[in-house]
Amino acid sequence: ELNKYSKTLTQDETQAGAQAMYYGIGFKEEDFHKAQVGIVSMGWDGNPCNMHLNDLSVSIQNSVNAVDGLLGLKFYTIGVSDGISMGTDGMRYSLVSRDVIADSIETNAGAQYYDALITVPGCDKNMPGSVIAMGRLNRPSIMLYGGTIAPGHYKDEHHLNIVSAFEAVGRKIAGTLDEGDFKGIIRNSCPGAGACGGMYTANTMASAIEALGMSLPNSSSNPALSADKQKECAAAGEAIKLLLEKDIKPRDIMTRKAFENAITVIMVLGGSTNAVLHLIAIAKSVDVPLTPDDFQAISDRIPVLADFKPSGKYMMEDLHQHGGVPAVMKYLLGKGLLHGDCLTVTGKTVAENLAAAPDLDFSKQDIIYPLEAPLKATGHLQILYGNLAEKGSVAKISGKEGERFEGTARVFEGEKDLIAGISSGKVHAGDVVVIRYIGPRGAPGMPEMLKPTGAIIGAGLGKSVALITDGRFS
Repeated sequence: ELNKYSKTLTQDETQAGAQAMYYGIGFKEEDFHKAQVGIVSMGWDGNPCNMHLNDLSVSIQNSVNAVDGLLGLKFYTIGVSDGISMGTDGMRYSLVSRDVIADSIETNAGAQYYDALITVPGCDKNMPGSVIAMGRLNRPSIMLYGGTIAPGHYKDEHHLNIVSAFEAVGRKIAGTLDEGDFKGIIRNSCPGAGACGGMYTANTMASAIEALGMSLPNSSSNPALSADKQKECAAAGEAIKLLLEKDIKPRDIMTRKAFENAITVIMVLGGSTNAVLHLIAIAKSVDVPLTPDDFQAISDRIPVLADFKPSGKYMMEDLHQHGGVPAVMKYLLGKGLLHGDCLTVTGKTVAENLAAAPDLDFSKQDIIYPLEAPLKATGHLQILYGNLAEKGSVAKISGKEGERFEGTARVFEGEKDLIAGISSGKVHAGDVVVIRYIGPRGAPGMPEMLKPTGAIIGAGLGKSVALITDGRFS
């Protein structure tokens, strides 16, 4: 039976109060026998990543309600815009919001006895928060990613994105950008709805979760405002019914081998350091052991093949035009680098899903490089131990800046102190910039910092200055 959870409220005559409330929201007699699908949107007006999610959730609800035996019920949870809060005390809320999202989804879906769950996330912490809740609830679930933003354009500068705005600050400080062009870049860096367009945290986690098997194929690379994203919404109803019929749950999908697939894909794509802490948290929700050393083991044997921003030149929308993440995964599977027998939310295995994916054509694109000519021979995410981090740290080393750095430590007491130091010329080529007291307890909240990295790169110091912090860099 598809309504094995919701029938607790809809079929038990002693639950008359619940049933009275269902009549109050418009239930008809047949609705009491349908499986209830909770559709949770992280939509809100104040952020490009999230501004369209409520509209997507309506499309998903229509898709669910069009399927015989299902009833879609929308609810909502919060989000934090990292791009807006960046560089302020507001970023102290960002990482915490992941767990608030997970708790709130679990609370609503658990209390309402929903039989299945479809989450509609957009910004960085939305995705892991969604999937952590799925793991705890362990009911048929699909994550439908809100999608990536289109690139911005200004004069002869293309592929503008949120980091372009942060780097513009450094360029202005360095005197290489006048006020007019500074404003022009800012006005055109975020041209509409969708998550930050490079391989930053949002697209990293969306790609990882698709590789994990918890999203429909192409979910991570379908642009936010594309017809393909609408087709994905339209497919959600039949997809969730299949999971209900086969009783396929998150813990059936998120196995140890599935996490190895996810880590492999983010290494190949040059994904964010945040994937380490988020995937470990997701694994914990389904009782799969996962440690930073597991990332290092995969990093030692998996190369970086993708030329995405921030270290490269392309954005996720570019990959969408060449087959998206499934095309990359098909290539990796063919090379024996993925577990093809892992189950996914399609009810099929990874290998079965990828059989229909397009092949990468290396003669027509240079977004993804072949294994024979990688951008970096091993992974960019490196787990480091030492006197500064006895229990471990994560470094992002693209290879373009070299693999060794030695310099003079220049210590700053927080992010604002560093920005002031860059503005006053205290940071020089060869420095190792240390930003301290912004960890989980120190900040508190372990904020991520695009402002310092953007300012340093914009000032022309990106290849000559190293950064160390107890906070986070993407």
